[in-house]
Amino acid sequence: MAGMDPELYKAATHGKVKILKQLLQDKDKSDILLWSTTPQRNTALHLAALHGHAEFAREVLQKNGELLVARNGDGDTPLHLAAREDKMKVAELLVGLAKAWQEDPNGNAKTPSESPLMMTNKAGNTPLHEATKQSSSAMALLLLNADPNRGHDLNGLKESPLHVAARKGLEDVVRKILETPWVEEEYKPSVSVRGTALYQAMLGRKIRIVQILLEKRPALTDLTDSDGNNALHYAAQEDYHQAVELLLNHRTELAYECNNQKQTPLQVAAHYGSTAAIRALLRHCPDVAEMTDAAGYNAFHTAVVSGKTNALRCLLRVVRPAVVINSVDTPLHLATKMSHFHSALALLSDRRVDPSVRDRDGKTARSIVEMKLNTGELDAYEMHLLKQLKQQEAKWRRKQQLPPMASDRRRPLNNKDFDSVVDSYFLAATLIATVTFAATFTMPGGYDQTRGIALHAWNAAFKTFVVSNTVAMCSSIVVIFLLIWARQEHVKLRLHNLMWSQTLTIIACLAMLLSLMTAVYITVAPTASWPAYAVIAIGASSPALFFFICWLGR
Repeated sequence: MAGMDPELYKAATHGKVKILKQLLQDKDKSDILLWSTTPQRNTALHLAALHGHAEFAREVLQKNGELLVARNGDGDTPLHLAAREDKMKVAELLVGLAKAWQEDPNGNAKTPSESPLMMTNKAGNTPLHEATKQSSSAMALLLLNADPNRGHDLNGLKESPLHVAARKGLEDVVRKILETPWVEEEYKPSVSVRGTALYQAMLGRKIRIVQILLEKRPALTDLTDSDGNNALHYAAQEDYHQAVELLLNHRTELAYECNNQKQTPLQVAAHYGSTAAIRALLRHCPDVAEMTDAAGYNAFHTAVVSGKTNALRCLLRVVRPAVVINSVDTPLHLATKMSHFHSALALLSDRRVDPSVRDRDGKTARSIVEMKLNTGELDAYEMHLLKQLKQQEAKWRRKQQLPPMASDRRRPLNNKDFDSVVDSYFLAATLIATVTFAATFTMPGGYDQTRGIALHAWNAAFKTFVVSNTVAMCSSIVVIFLLIWARQEHVKLRLHNLMWSQTLTIIACLAMLLSLMTAVYITVAPTASWPAYAVIAIGASSPALFFFICWLGR
């Protein structure tokens, strides 16, 4: 295949009008020369448009105006190339000629599809598509002023220049396109493009374009894509909370509309981990958290299935009703079945989540994990999860009854028994506080009468005595106040205070035991070491003796 004349090629790419005129002196060969193409089927006019040589293009068109609609190998006309490369001077020339193209020199009307402004390349793009794709507002406005109706033409991907301009944020272009009447069929979705121009604006995160579209074309919110997603579904997917706010202020009911999978925008946000969108949706429509999809899953289930722990934590912070979390087949059941370790722990960290709820098969979350344990399928993470489940179940049992049930052999405490236990701890704490307070003013080894300071203040054992004695005294004082309040509060808080009193009493006793050993060591060891060490040995063995006796009683 013969290519373009080398001299013509050089003249076209460099805009050498003088060389062009010399080449076209032979009128018999001028048409053949101008219609010659490169291997990509670009004519000299294509090359001039591509490189922005307006005078060269004008000279070519004066010789042969038919080249205005010539196509290259990709189906591009010279106007396509000028729009794509943002060559304004060439485009102005070509647009001016294109506007007059509807009438041929003999006055015969031409079909609209022959207009260079409407012609499409192999991708289905008009010159206006190419201009918007390059974010060239000036070029797009030039083309729209020539033919305002081209803003809604669909290309091979079913994308109009309005879609592209909305995604790119070309505000002036969007406004210009919206000046023409809107035909609903031009906005019908297809499998090839996700949503309308409103979605494209959200995809590009162009909030100003979203505002313009809602103002000029409010009916866009009624349209859905091929999967049934409305504009709010897309805003939730992209975690574009500003668009979510705008859409909900425009039409609150969008939050309750479902797609083909019966998913609300909140569930879509949970699936994609869109925490900002979740907060915005629940701020406007808190009850949408109760809605479920075709599988019976709410937003909590969706976040667990998709493994979006951040979305799950966000839902736990914002959603109030516990029934949404503790219904049959709870999110906790689902997390344990799917071995979503982090989601399960996030649920367990919420005090409203009841791990003792049973699913439709009568299983708790713990029993689901234990079934894996029996088959030897548990890893270290799930072993930790099993431990946490057991602890949380124990806490929920304590909420439902007065005594802490550490063993099945212990009988429940009634109110009279409870008062007796409180009195015992109260008496013990009072005695410890009294003894330790007295020890503060009778320091081991005595005082220096002239300076009023302890004689053994420099001794490490003395410092240990002071700290342990203080711990014993302060712990016992806290126990006294906890038990005073325990008698006046409801059952749950009484039990809570009693448990802490037990722990702090043990700490006070151990600290007092330590102060005893250090006091004896300070005063006895300098003159008789073995009695001092004997006291330390006896004191240190006392806790071990206690636990040994308790173990024998089990």
